[in-house]
Amino acid sequence: MDQQAASEPSEWQKKIAGEWHGRPGLFDAEGNHVGYERIARASEVMPDGSTVYWMNGTLDGSGPLRNRFQLGADFRFGVIDSDENRVYMGPDFYGTGQPYGLFVDAHYYSPGWQADLRTWNQVLPDGKTQVYSSVLHDGWAVCAVFNGLYKVIDVGQNDTETQGFIDTWIQAETDRAPRPHVLPTKQKGQWSGTLEVYDAASQEKVGDNLVTIDHEPLSLVRTKQTIIWEGAINRRYSFERMRKDQNTTYDGPDIFGNARNFGRALFTSQHFTGGDVWKIKGREYLLDDSLSLSIVWEAFKGDMLTNVIFGQLDWKADQ
Repeated sequence: MDQQAASEPSEWQKKIAGEWHGRPGLFDAEGNHVGYERIARASEVMPDGSTVYWMNGTLDGSGPLRNRFQLGADFRFGVIDSDENRVYMGPDFYGTGQPYGLFVDAHYYSPGWQADLRTWNQVLPDGKTQVYSSVLHDGWAVCAVFNGLYKVIDVGQNDTETQGFIDTWIQAETDRAPRPHVLPTKQKGQWSGTLEVYDAASQEKVGDNLVTIDHEPLSLVRTKQTIIWEGAINRRYSFERMRKDQNTTYDGPDIFGNARNFGRALFTSQHFTGGDVWKIKGREYLLDDSLSLSIVWEAFKGDMLTNVIFGQLDWKADQ
């Protein structure tokens, strides 16, 4: 079947219907905040059944990344819409995105930015908030990162109340964007919630995991965590993690690896020990002052992607 002419939008297309507003932060390769991009965007199904994605953006900042990412026109590109692969047809982006329920993992190239992008978009359970990040590469080397939260606007922008909401939201995201991913340093507690589990090959949901992260600060830069998965996949593992500037290391006993934060987004690479062939590559995102975490974990057996796990975990401090 011609996917572009399909009469019914994909499930992902339905989830991102409407106009979304945000002001993602711009970070250099070292994780330093250097600017913003104010974005209004939408993915729309045209009367002929084709899909067009547009983004109206205003870039703010200075230095070499401003020169690189300042464009002379807004983004607009065709999409072949499908629940298996969303194909980006240019002229602004060429590549694909793979949907997994409320999450899409996209990999594509921008001729205007001359950068290869890995973009993760996750719709939170409220259906109105989207956690966005794009990691931009020159070859395999990271050159910049955009990330931030978007809100969908489901009434006209000319409505005074709606425009007030947009303005308030953009100001809040502007204030939050530079904040680094720093977890509580003097307070024990726990993150908990339900994460959805998808089979990577079929892109079908296989169940849910009840996940808890027990958090115990050992010093101002070192923390012990124990993570428990119960449900579709069962696991329990503990490790100490140390934060130094924008970098985090995972120092065993059950996990070794490292991570770097770009603002609130912490991009992780973790390897299980004891002969275990599994590893996790993820994004853990501090949403706001509530300390809730948006989680995306991609689980690999060796280097084969097996499961995509995502959702929201909420923080509760010990009394």
